Amino acid sequence: MQQAIEAYRSITASKEFQEIERLRSKARHDEAQALHHARLMESKKWQSVIAKLIADNDMLIADKDKLIAELRARLEGDKT
Repeated sequence: MQQAIEAYRSITASKEFQEIERLRSKARHDEAQALHHARLMESKKWQSVIAKLIADNDMLIADKDKLIAELRARLEGDKT
């Protein structure tokens, strides 16, 4: 068992092993950053879609309000 522990310490102390571990750590970090960026972009995309839907809805409401006003004006004109 002691021999295995010594072999492990010898391997983990080597410059090659430390460099491999540094690269693995960097790869995990880079992947996490890429996922975060992708989620952020997706969120912005949906915010844009929702904003457009709201704007379209507002335009439809404005058109409806205009039509109601025109119909009211006609009704008032017919009464006189």
